[in-house]
Amino acid sequence: MQKIMLSGKIHTATITLCEIDYEGSLAIDPDLLEEANILPYEKILVSNRNNGSRLETYAIPGERGSRDFCLNGPAARLGKVGDVVTIMAFSLCSEEEAREISPTVIVLDEKNEIKLKKGGKN
Repeated sequence: MQKIMLSGKIHTATITLCEIDYEGSLAIDPDLLEEANILPYEKILVSNRNNGSRLETYAIPGERGSRDFCLNGPAARLGKVGDVVTIMAFSLCSEEEAREISPTVIVLDEKNEIKLKKGGKN
């Protein structure tokens, strides 16, 4: 049996940009992607604390060091600058792997700086 398990999470990220005239996705500072164990172009689930929307898209690398989170294309209609979101990536695991997984979780402050990191045994 295979399980779909949380493998990386960015908690309390603040949206800094919205670009409606773009193909789609969520652009994320590569430094933060790496810290959260999320790969460029990996499928992600984005949950918006401000309006309750949830969307599936993929992570694209933004500008390194920018601390930016940019909703692109249709996703830009599901949030606005200043909204706080949680970004989750999942991995397909065997049941044995699933019992051992400890997702990497980073918690950000209002400036999208890491204030806490936990987990990471994947």
